[in-house]
Amino acid sequence: MKTITYLILLLFCYLPLLSKAQKIDKQTLMEDIRYLSSDQLEGRATNTEGNKLAAAHIIERFEALKLTSQYPMYTQSFALEGDDESLDEGSNLIGFIPGTESSKIILLMAHYDHLGKKGDKIYNGADDNASGTAALLNMAAYFMENRPLHSILFAVTDAEEMGLVGAKALLQDFPFPLKQIKLVVNMDMISRSENNTLYAVGTTFYPQFIPYLEKVGKRSPIQLVLGNDGEKGQLDWTNASDHGPFHKKGIPFIYFGVDDHEDYHQPSDLFENIHQPFFLEACELILNSILEIDASIE
Repeated sequence: MKTITYLILLLFCYLPLLSKAQKIDKQTLMEDIRYLSSDQLEGRATNTEGNKLAAAHIIERFEALKLTSQYPMYTQSFALEGDDESLDEGSNLIGFIPGTESSKIILLMAHYDHLGKKGDKIYNGADDNASGTAALLNMAAYFMENRPLHSILFAVTDAEEMGLVGAKALLQDFPFPLKQIKLVVNMDMISRSENNTLYAVGTTFYPQFIPYLEKVGKRSPIQLVLGNDGEKGQLDWTNASDHGPFHKKGIPFIYFGVDDHEDYHQPSDLFENIHQPFFLEACELILNSILEIDASIE
């Protein structure tokens, strides 16, 4: 009897810890963001060797996970406009996991390009946006082991820094009817915050997602703030990243991001300057939000 009582007490003590077990593998997450923001990739500017190395890393991960795709070698190529003939083509990278119960789609996005080199200075772009790309790769790994009810299309976009060009190309050549998209989730700059705050933008336009976000936010050690979508006294990030073109078509979105910081678009946006505990918790919060929405929407 004493043994049974002891086991019950032990289970009671450890149950809260078990319920808060991490879904994202921290080591892999940090390895991904470290590599993607390394000097070797020289800032990942579109159609440079560093950008192509980043693309190769993403494709390798998609292949290892055995994601399917609607594009050969996971690559949706698109033309770039401009006078510089060396910038003639960009590459979105597309992976897909079919839903177990629905063909409706959650589109999960993050851009992998950044500003490249200016002179001898490398703009590594750890937070912007190696962070979102690393998060997407590790969420894909989770969903391959824990299949979603709705289909998820993982889009790692190129040429965001050139004016959301990759996102616009994806919208124009989306591999399914646009009406199948139930939600766009965009991650752009999610790895550091001086005040432990992550923003979820879009609920002014799409309030149906507020209950799910609030539920997940209450369970997170970081603060989730709904806003920055142009309400009075707020910043307006409605079209600030790759979710913008989809929103203009009336497709619901949630954009997760942090405030601009002193290293934004600077050579000092380095892996060493991200906030690792915050980054991990931000990834967990976003993943839990997707899970909550996946389980709740039709």
